[in-house]
Amino acid sequence: MLISEQERDALYKTLFARRDVRRNFRPEPIPEEVLQRILMAAHHAPSVGFMQPWDFVLVEQPETRASIRDGFVEASGMEAEIFEGERQQLYRSLKLEGITDSAMGIVVTCDRKRMGEQGLGRVLNPEMSLYSTVCAIQNLWLAARAENVGVGWVSILDYEVLRRLLGIPDSVDVIAYLCVGYTDGFAASPDLEQRGWQDRLPLSELIHRERW
Repeated sequence: MLISEQERDALYKTLFARRDVRRNFRPEPIPEEVLQRILMAAHHAPSVGFMQPWDFVLVEQPETRASIRDGFVEASGMEAEIFEGERQQLYRSLKLEGITDSAMGIVVTCDRKRMGEQGLGRVLNPEMSLYSTVCAIQNLWLAARAENVGVGWVSILDYEVLRRLLGIPDSVDVIAYLCVGYTDGFAASPDLEQRGWQDRLPLSELIHRERW
């Protein structure tokens, strides 16, 4: 099946319009058919040895999400201490999550032993199961953007908090907590770029041909 120019352009538009959404979430729930399309896109991500190591924990209860946000507040307070002076002030002013603002959370996990201890493509590189799960997250993110649903990855969390609150087995790795919901709009550029935290690196500086 060939991709038409119109379909190609729509894909690139979605890629470049994807944002890490942390603000301006709206409270209305995501319709089940939309949510299922987004999750199905994630489930069709590439995975080494076709092991499909991912699971998706859907978190909608306000009380649970409030407890998860408490974990973020504690973790972000610890992380802020790494920085000094104006950098710390800027860090503390950033909006870094939308845990209780968004319609729901999705926790993405990785079961490294889903297809057994030794799997195709994982003998020398067992971490490939983790990379496969991250591919599923990217698929989810892009599908959500195509549905005009915002997604924000909250990395400033002690994942043991999620494990305890959500009953995630010790044998399963927690990979991401995603804030998911409709939003009032998508920014023209990444929030951290707008706020002066980090500029986008020139692609030309990151390409190596034949050797590093």
